[in-house]
This record gives sequence, C-alpha cells and structure tokens, in this order.
Amino acid sequence: MSALLQLSRLIDAFTARVGRYAAWLIMAAVLISALNAIVRKAFDMSSNAYLEVQWYLFSAAFLLAAGYTLLRQEHVRIDVVIGRFSKRTQITIEAVCLVLFLFPFCLTVIDLVWPLVVRAYLSGEMSQNAGGLIRWPVYAMVPLGFSLLLLQGVSELIKRIGFLMGRCDDPTRKLQAKTAEEELAEFVRAQTEGAKP
Repeated sequence: MSALLQLSRLIDAFTARVGRYAAWLIMAAVLISALNAIVRKAFDMSSNAYLEVQWYLFSAAFLLAAGYTLLRQEHVRIDVVIGRFSKRTQITIEAVCLVLFLFPFCLTVIDLVWPLVVRAYLSGEMSQNAGGLIRWPVYAMVPLGFSLLLLQGVSELIKRIGFLMGRCDDPTRKLQAKTAEEELAEFVRAQTEGAKP
C-alpha cells in the first residue's frame, strides 16, 4: 500500500501542476478577447480565428482542469443522503462510485472521441467559418482532459482505500480552507484598510 500511496502523491503533484498551468489559459483567452474587441472597435477589423481561439483556450482550461478540480474536492456533490452516514461509509460509497461510474465514463468518452481526433488530424479538418482554425487540437483536448481526470480518479481511489485501511488521512478533506472568493475578499479588504489614512 505504501507504494500505491506514493504513486497517488505523484499523481496529485502532477495534477496540481497541470491545474495551475491550465488556469493561465483563461488569462490568455481574456487577453485575446480584449485585444479582439479593441481591434474590432478601433480599426473595424476582426477575424474568426480570434473568436475560435478563445473557445479553444476555454475548452482546454475546462477539460485540463477537471482532474485538478477532483483533486481539490471541488466537483459538485449532493450530500443530502450520503452526509447522513459515517465517514467510513461515505468513503466506501465514493470508492465504489469511482470504480462503477467515473472510470467507465472516462474510458467510454476517450474511446468514442479518439477516432474523431485521428480523423480530423488526418483530413486536416478546418472550421467552416471564414478564417477559422484547424479542429483537431480542440478535439484532442477531450481525450486528454478525460485521461487526466481518469488518472486523478485512480489517485482518489488509492487514497480512499488507504483511508479505509487506516494508512492515510481523510481524502475528502478539502486542500484549501478558504474559497477563492474568500481569499479575494480578504485581499481587497486588506488593501482597502491599508489605503485608509
């Protein structure tokens, strides 16, 4: 079990790194969007490529960060029923659900989408919009994102089994005590209080 828990820690570190880099894709999308709006208003020029790259970047950020979201225990949960059970029962239910639902779903999506990626790559499929971009890179984000989610799911399963065996701490504990909104509010409050005479 020690080797599996070490593997889980390596997967978690990899997922955290991917998640941090994926966040920069949102910044890139925002900058491209702003630049496109400025050029369109100031020079009455635009390109469909700018619009498409924005949704390519957003799609990539969303898909690549799915595993990171699972790592941080931020996926939507409905704890109305499961919250009534003991922590051990909750962890057992989550482990079973990972195996019965998450793993098959990820594998099915990867299996269904991969042929589309290959076909788009081989055919050089382009967007139908004038000045549009090639399609295979954004198609490739789907199997890549679900592969990363599957990989993090393996780590989560290892941690849950480790918890049930008494070898690790509660894997459902969130890694961050405060939400991003709470951290931002504290930062703004500190800046505002620091600016007062």
